[in-house]
Amino acid sequence: MSGNALRDLNTLPGSERKNESSSKGNFSKPYCENSDKNFEKSERKNSDSFVSATVNGDGTANPGVAIGNAEMEYIESENLSDVDDVDTSVKTLLAGLDSKDWILVCESLNNVRRLSIFHKEALLDMLGDVIPLIVKSLKNPRSAVCKTAIMTSADMFSAYNDHLIDSLDPLLVQLLLKSSQDKRFVCEAAERALVAMTTWVSPTLLLPKLQPYLKNRNPRIRAKASMCFSRSVPQLGVEGIKSYGIDKLILVAASQLSDQLPESREAARALLLELQTVYEKSHDLTPAVSEHSELSSWEHFCQSKLSPLSAQAVLRVTNIAREGLVLGS
Repeated sequence: MSGNALRDLNTLPGSERKNESSSKGNFSKPYCENSDKNFEKSERKNSDSFVSATVNGDGTANPGVAIGNAEMEYIESENLSDVDDVDTSVKTLLAGLDSKDWILVCESLNNVRRLSIFHKEALLDMLGDVIPLIVKSLKNPRSAVCKTAIMTSADMFSAYNDHLIDSLDPLLVQLLLKSSQDKRFVCEAAERALVAMTTWVSPTLLLPKLQPYLKNRNPRIRAKASMCFSRSVPQLGVEGIKSYGIDKLILVAASQLSDQLPESREAARALLLELQTVYEKSHDLTPAVSEHSELSSWEHFCQSKLSPLSAQAVLRVTNIAREGLVLGS
């Protein structure tokens, strides 16, 4: 993990809200922003120069409301259109991402998304320059920039997969932070980006990146990292889990089983059930080898790899789940 990522983790998510200027009025699709009226009021106070959009009675912003003659909206990936000119978009991309004009930054971020979807080879050689600027936008206190950067991250995971692994640390820490904060519309977007990450980045490369965050002092960061870890492990497949090491993975899951937040504990339970299934598939526990079944059982494996208390907790979880399956069948 990079030094910058470690410094970012020491910043509590709540502190990122202090000086944020409102961006919700600038989008014709405000999503969940309008649900938090108190937050909206506090943002207006910090943005004297900002013009708010007219909001209809149904909670949606009037289309056509412009700020500085530019209209902005959150565009879902499937609704993005291709860029008009690939060469021009690529040449102006870095300057746009680094601009002090937040509207231009959002437009440039959407161009990154378009290029990733329609011309991903055009950015392959630029990823090392583009990712730090996306991270910069993720840190931006303006919600419009931050959320657009989060959506950009999700599209880039889908397009570039393992090509992002060398630049993943600063991106990952920001997404974990954003998914852990109280602004729901940002949090939900960051969670979707993390799902895209665990879907498209190879688990053999991703799991070592996630593991340090499982011990982070911020319980919400630990919870989000645990959920990512639990989602990523099944992507290995049975043989991949065996190669990675069930003994290593069970130690990780057992440590999260007693975590402070229920999200961490639930992720640990899901991971343990996956490991138990893989372990039992990979060991012949049929009656023909009953004389060896006790030594090769899941219970014996847990007791041999974990402390007595941890083994007891793990077996309680897996046994309850198995009993539930039997009763439900």
